[in-house]
Amino acid sequence: MALDDKMKEEMKEEDYDEFDEDGMEMKDEEMSEDEEEEDNETEENTEEKVYFPGDPIEDGDELTFDKSAYHMYHAAQTGAPCLTFDVVPDSLGDVRTEFPMTCYMTCGTQTDGKPNQLLVMKMSNMTKISDDSDSEDSFIDDDEENSDGPKLQTVSINHIGGVNRIRQTTINNKLYSATWSETGTVFVWDTSKALESLDLPGVAQHQTAPSSTKSIFKFSGHQSEGFAMDWSKTTPGRLATGSCNRNIHLWQMRESASWHVDQRPLNAHTDSVEDIQWSPNESNVFASCSVDKTIRIWDARAAGSKACMLTAEAHESDVNVISWNRHDPFILSGGDDGMLKVWDLRQFQNGVPVATFKHHNAPVTSVEWHPTDSTVFAASGDDNQITLWDLAVEKDENEESTGGDLPPQLLFIHMGQTDIKEIHWHKQLPGVLLSTASNGFNIFKTISV
Repeated sequence: MALDDKMKEEMKEEDYDEFDEDGMEMKDEEMSEDEEEEDNETEENTEEKVYFPGDPIEDGDELTFDKSAYHMYHAAQTGAPCLTFDVVPDSLGDVRTEFPMTCYMTCGTQTDGKPNQLLVMKMSNMTKISDDSDSEDSFIDDDEENSDGPKLQTVSINHIGGVNRIRQTTINNKLYSATWSETGTVFVWDTSKALESLDLPGVAQHQTAPSSTKSIFKFSGHQSEGFAMDWSKTTPGRLATGSCNRNIHLWQMRESASWHVDQRPLNAHTDSVEDIQWSPNESNVFASCSVDKTIRIWDARAAGSKACMLTAEAHESDVNVISWNRHDPFILSGGDDGMLKVWDLRQFQNGVPVATFKHHNAPVTSVEWHPTDSTVFAASGDDNQITLWDLAVEKDENEESTGGDLPPQLLFIHMGQTDIKEIHWHKQLPGVLLSTASNGFNIFKTISV
């Protein structure tokens, strides 16, 4: 949520009006002197205050968000938790700023004792936030009878095991989704028809794919579950997957939607591989991070440990996530230590980040650079915060402190979700950010970015 006079959002402490036994609001002239004095104290306590994460919250206080700090805010739930997702590119236009907005995504469930699902989703009719709307207006509705509000449509496909990670790519106008299963198998799915069905007239809000719908390819060679996965941005059909047993395997699409997986693992890491990112402009270069506290840069043309070109001791504990800047030679990392670090690949061998930020007080769970602004990025943490940052902001020595000891590069703090696991910018909706947590999805656009 936004903070202080740099468009940073206010969190307010609010008390409620008193009501008599008949439910009518009490009038001043009906109050006793003691009641009037108590009411005056209550009014004084309703003064708006800026809330900083970590500040104590007194009994009876309630945190609310300042709607003027958002252009759009919606929330949605899918029933079973979906702690991983990816945004699907669409044909509705590359730079869409008009409301209402529509977006498509893929996600996967994590449930115990129940069948898991790969979900293809459409969120539509998402409107701009208004000052006179109440909080219930923010929820994306899956009720077919309520056709005026934002809508959620889904197609569900049976999935073996919980979905640890999902990533999608488009090849020859077909949508392919790769999923990392908790069973240790990586699946590839053709999700094109499921996506197309979301736009057919008269279809149900929630559709179930035929039970005969199967993955088109699977690989169990990791022999362990994993989370790291990324499609190449430059070579269609190229995929890298990393597992908890420290191995990385490279995939390449063949004709007729089949894949060749190199059985020789890249294994320079000494512990679980947590995340993988392909270079946005070099077809044979990718980065990985690990529980071994390192970030490594790889040349996919080499074999085994020889493929590792550069290594940096990046964090004091597990390195959970990385993101490769699309416009500048920067990699962003987040770790169990709560630190956010920016690495310049031109100085990577020095092992010193060009920027370090400590705000999150729990492990960082997701990071991603803004798709068009090379100095802006977003991060999420187990402290139930999503933060927006801008490297271009410098400290103003003449500015009075507002408390909280916040870095000047911190633009915005968004709260309200529990156990936030993944965030993504929408590349076709400028400034729109999506997040998933144990209590559902948020999709929002702030005034800060």
